[in-house]
Amino acid sequence: MWCYRGGSISTEPRINDRIRVPEVRLVGPSGEQVGIVPLAKALELAQEYDLDLVEVAASARPPVCKLMDYGKFKYESAMKAREARKNQAHTVIKEMKLRPKIDPHDYDTKKGHVVRFLKQGDKVKITIMFRGREQSRPELGYRLLQRLASDVEELGFIESNPKQDGRNMIMVLGPHKKKTEAMAEAREAQAARKAERQGVVATDEAAPSEETAPAEASATEGSEVTEAPADEANAEA
Repeated sequence: MWCYRGGSISTEPRINDRIRVPEVRLVGPSGEQVGIVPLAKALELAQEYDLDLVEVAASARPPVCKLMDYGKFKYESAMKAREARKNQAHTVIKEMKLRPKIDPHDYDTKKGHVVRFLKQGDKVKITIMFRGREQSRPELGYRLLQRLASDVEELGFIESNPKQDGRNMIMVLGPHKKKTEAMAEAREAQAARKAERQGVVATDEAAPSEETAPAEASATEGSEVTEAPADEANAEA
């Protein structure tokens, strides 16, 4: 009876002596088709080229193998995957909660957060929280949501219209700018700031000291003043 004892299934391709077939369809280092050759011959060619024999299509009959530097291939693949993850845009929904009778200063602060989220390419869920008698005045929350949407219309749009959800009223704002675009602009701005800081440091290091020249001039003038009486004394002598 077969029993699975656990452990991860390897997704790595078989290479070199791990390949267990009598013959393979061989692809050369530059992608050229060598043809169907015995496994021993393929391993011999790999040794001559100082490369690895890598099984790239195990389900083919016979399996397709390629001559390559497997270590370099794995490194380049890992770097490409890392770069892809770096540029991958994840949909993020931020939430901002407000009260129907919010203070003007608090409103400006909350609006500032919404602006920042939209600039980053994130969606924003706006929640108006009603308490007590405020629940009988839903128009207050609706007007507040419309005001906020109008204030940030250059950065975002109403993706989900205001709707009542129990004691709360909810609206979702979507950014005009895509997440990937916002990320790219943020990286460019960071690089520009870094270059600017480096330029300022270089300018400061290259600039001559303004205190040295006056100090030397003062010392010279002082020596002339002190030496003049000494010359007069020698002349009199």
